[in-house]
Amino acid sequence: MKGPILWGFVYKSLFRFRKPTMKFLQSPFQLNKDDLIKKSVNIPDHKFDFSPFIHADSTFLVNQQNIQTLRLLQKDFSSDPQNPEKAYKYVRQLNRMQMYEEALQIFKQTDDFRESATPKQHQQLQEQYGIAITNLKSNLYSDKRKSMILPGVIQLLITAAIIYQLFYYFQPNQSKPKNENTQKDTPEQGVGRMDRFYNILRNNQSVQEERNIPTRFNDVLGIDEFKEELEEIVEFLKNPKKYTDSGAKLPKGILLVGPPGTGKTLLARALAGEAGCAFFYKSGSEFDEMFVGVGASRVRDIFKAARAKAPSIIFIDEIDSIGGRRRAQDPGYSRDTINQILTEMDGFKQTESVIVIGATNFEQVLDPALKRPGRFDKMIHVPLPDVKGREQIFSYYLQKIKFDEKKVLANNLARQTSGFSGADIQNMVNVAILNAIKYDRQIATTEDFEFAIDRISMGIGRKNMHVSDKEKLMTAYHEGGHALTSLLTDGAMPLHKVTILPRGGALGFTAMLPEKDQLNYTRRGIIASIDVAMGGRAAEDLFLGKDDITSGCSNDLAKATDLAYMFVKQLGMDDKISLISIQSDRVKTSDQFDYMVDMEVKKILEESYNRVKTLLKTNEGKLKDLATELVKKETLSAEEIRKLLKIK
Repeated sequence: MKGPILWGFVYKSLFRFRKPTMKFLQSPFQLNKDDLIKKSVNIPDHKFDFSPFIHADSTFLVNQQNIQTLRLLQKDFSSDPQNPEKAYKYVRQLNRMQMYEEALQIFKQTDDFRESATPKQHQQLQEQYGIAITNLKSNLYSDKRKSMILPGVIQLLITAAIIYQLFYYFQPNQSKPKNENTQKDTPEQGVGRMDRFYNILRNNQSVQEERNIPTRFNDVLGIDEFKEELEEIVEFLKNPKKYTDSGAKLPKGILLVGPPGTGKTLLARALAGEAGCAFFYKSGSEFDEMFVGVGASRVRDIFKAARAKAPSIIFIDEIDSIGGRRRAQDPGYSRDTINQILTEMDGFKQTESVIVIGATNFEQVLDPALKRPGRFDKMIHVPLPDVKGREQIFSYYLQKIKFDEKKVLANNLARQTSGFSGADIQNMVNVAILNAIKYDRQIATTEDFEFAIDRISMGIGRKNMHVSDKEKLMTAYHEGGHALTSLLTDGAMPLHKVTILPRGGALGFTAMLPEKDQLNYTRRGIIASIDVAMGGRAAEDLFLGKDDITSGCSNDLAKATDLAYMFVKQLGMDDKISLISIQSDRVKTSDQFDYMVDMEVKKILEESYNRVKTLLKTNEGKLKDLATELVKKETLSAEEIRKLLKIK
């Protein structure tokens, strides 16, 4: 134990200090005072120099009689240092003469008479120790207070200056210049500055309005069928009387739902451009700030501005950030913004011609109250573009760059980019032309677009990564196993290319090229996909041996396992379990059923592995030739592989 907590102070305004407090252990003999005493460290004979205490003025401290008394007590204590009574008298005299550090030094020897001291003597020594330590710390406080006076005064002056400035700022304007013609107060006179403070708290953002938006539906590519859904909204904004006279009720709100980059914002702008109306834009995150009530206030502001500029469109991007599902345990202020939006939409009149459009990537998190009729009652799903849509988008962006028009075809690029959004395609075209410029080419070639696809799909190429010849050969056999299985398996997705160049987190990869977007899965197609995934592991097992099987197979096994579970548990394609579809892990199933599913999945994977292993063993020569060529050239297209292996 380091010792007791002897004192403490608390700083308060106006330099008020709490008095020192004492906290002793059960016995005063257990106290450690080495960290408190700095001067009197050597007292073998307890001889002190009393000359500093002798002055011209006669006081208690410098009285010769007191000094003589102290010397006698010192001598008496030195003759019998184990005597607690003599120690008590000696320490008491030291305290009377304000020699507190010397008094504390005496307690170093209290262990010598621990057994001989009576309870009363214990108490007496404890009291003297308390007197010494309290007064010593009091002197330290006094010095500390003196050192803190100047900083404290400066702090007080700064606080007073701030209060004065705030008081002056929020007072009504006292200067009242008169209008020369009317001699009346101008509108700004006499207005309290509290309005300015209110604007500060609101962190006020002006409502941004756009008019004459040039975007049209023709500028939105890849989602033609969804434009038709918005044609009636355009007609309503242009001619609302036509609908209201017939008693028709159009939706007050439209919810655009879809993955990022599919053109939801562009579609909303095109709607405003076609209708020729005012367009008000806000992101969901812009409504809320650090102050409670700011979000609801901004909602009122934007709806007020939209009504004043009707016909108009209010577009709220990322609406899920403020329109998330509410819960009873949520604090009230967390629901203010969404509640205000619902209130404003409920207050719409059919003649106001204001449409609210919300966009989100996460429909499932939205509060159900947002989607009920009378609010966002029209929901439009904006999916990723299909092959035709991607071809349109490629054609649009290719017009903006210089490229090899004979070899670079929008249709081929669209087939290679399944799952790409419009934003991904725009980025890919830009990456391709930047790569061409990097190598001093005036136009983008097929190599540049291949680089762009790999860059976006697989990550940055790792050119400086050192790969040994053995690792190259292992990767070549692995990727060759995938490629050869794809070429020789009925129902497998068409092969596009194979590479053993490291990219992202992979040492190589095999790319497939679907002829069209796959909307449905066939039983044969799923089994073929599992076989292709097993091709890498089977090739390593055959040609490298079990001891040299690499960790690169783990992703392939995970993909094959997922497909097998989907085959058995969701699609009902298994012969044994059949006709059962469990679409969610939340559905409770019996342990027996789970065991049956696991066994069927294991059976499918083992059968696939044995089937692929037999296939590659039969075509051992072709796989060796393919691996050797991959080590030489590093990248091979499907056409080059077919020509090398003489496969039609």
